Amino acid sequence: MDEQLKYPIGKANIPTQITENYIQGWISIIKHHPEKIAQLVANLSDDQLDTPYRENGWTIRQVVHHLGDSHTNSYVRFKWTLTEFKPIIKAYHEDRWAKLQDSKHAPIQISLDYLKALHAKWVYLLKGLSENDLKKSFIHPETNDEVALDKIIGVYAWHCEHHYQHINQLLIRKGWKN
Repeated sequence: MDEQLKYPIGKANIPTQITENYIQGWISIIKHHPEKIAQLVANLSDDQLDTPYRENGWTIRQVVHHLGDSHTNSYVRFKWTLTEFKPIIKAYHEDRWAKLQDSKHAPIQISLDYLKALHAKWVYLLKGLSENDLKKSFIHPETNDEVALDKIIGVYAWHCEHHYQHINQLLIRKGWKN
């Protein structure tokens, strides 16, 4: 059961052959994510926002703030990859970021507003990528893997749905969903 709570839609499974249809579908998920997540958490109390989605997991508040942090890192990685040759990206300790004061206590509206603006800019960038741009890649410092941008679009579409379902499934389990 813990694995289902940790990965409610399963782990990311990005196809090796990435088609234009995949790219457009993933961009659509990224585009609509801020609105979907805002609607999901719109009527939650502070006590509900401070409820972990699973034992030893982040609270709903931390998940919402994590989305802003994570997607900022991804957006910057796209920019580096598009402007440098196979850059070595900077990894970040998301678990440590989630323990910072802004992630644990700030009003979620800050990150909801931020996500709306960030995703609008990110989607604008993504829609303008050429086939050549999509094949550009970065190096992840922890694994030394070379990762192409087309794959990362899929990873972040999954990431959006992954965390949406963390919150959604908690709301269902608690009977908080309208």
